[in-house]
Amino acid sequence: MADEIANQTKDQWFRETLHPELQAGVRMDRIIHQGRTPFQSVLIFDNELLGRVLVLDDVIQTTERDEFFYHEMLAHVPLLALEQPREILIIGGGDGGCLEEVLKHPVDRVTMIELDREVVELSRRHLDMICGDAFDDPRTELRIEDGARFLAETTRVFDVIIIDSTDPIGPGAVLFSPAFYGNCRRCLTPTGILVTQNGVPFIQGEELSASARSFAELFRHPRFYFAAVPMYMGGAMAFGCASQQTDAGAVNEADLAARLKQRRLDLRYYSPAVHLGAFAMPPYLQDLIA
Repeated sequence: MADEIANQTKDQWFRETLHPELQAGVRMDRIIHQGRTPFQSVLIFDNELLGRVLVLDDVIQTTERDEFFYHEMLAHVPLLALEQPREILIIGGGDGGCLEEVLKHPVDRVTMIELDREVVELSRRHLDMICGDAFDDPRTELRIEDGARFLAETTRVFDVIIIDSTDPIGPGAVLFSPAFYGNCRRCLTPTGILVTQNGVPFIQGEELSASARSFAELFRHPRFYFAAVPMYMGGAMAFGCASQQTDAGAVNEADLAARLKQRRLDLRYYSPAVHLGAFAMPPYLQDLIA
């Protein structure tokens, strides 16, 4: 289908059916792109409330209106938990939103491994309100390859590894395996932090439980934190956070505030209080992790 499809009427709807028991609908006011890459389907459209919306394999990935909820918590929790993070690895994240947040810090290099080149190209063309100029930053090292294979083969180590993956279906499934988490541990510095997205546990509880089992076997500090992302149906989103030496949920709030000020970060969702509060969880989530 042609890359630009304009003049759409307001009676077209995208309906997400990630979960067979539930369905969510978003009105498509204008379709920007619709097609397939070698790996997945891609839909980009505008909605009057949400702005620009990115859909991969019929699942909403991000929207212009709420992307900062997800990307700020994915990036700034691990980066502000460390005094001087320099080498950062992002697996996935083809929309560039996480990359844009990481580059707000004085890091030396951000290596981004994305499997699907077309998603990056479409994001640069149509999602600049989310990724900004992140792909053009000289500190960005973009590699189009398999992230799991990269981690299995590389000898490099990183201060922070962020897994900004799709759900564990299709090309993203391997990024939730115990073997993959083991390679992440091998590629972290002693104080380094691994952060993962682990779905919405109210609906995807086994996804959280499986990661919790792997983290407990591999890391001295297996932790999880949570944030409510409006367009992810089902309640709070879970983020895995694991390290051998750094407990990101127990950093002094004054230290977080000092780092935030020193790095001159102007953020809309993240704050030191939100950072620490995000690690609190109700008993039903504790049960899933236990």
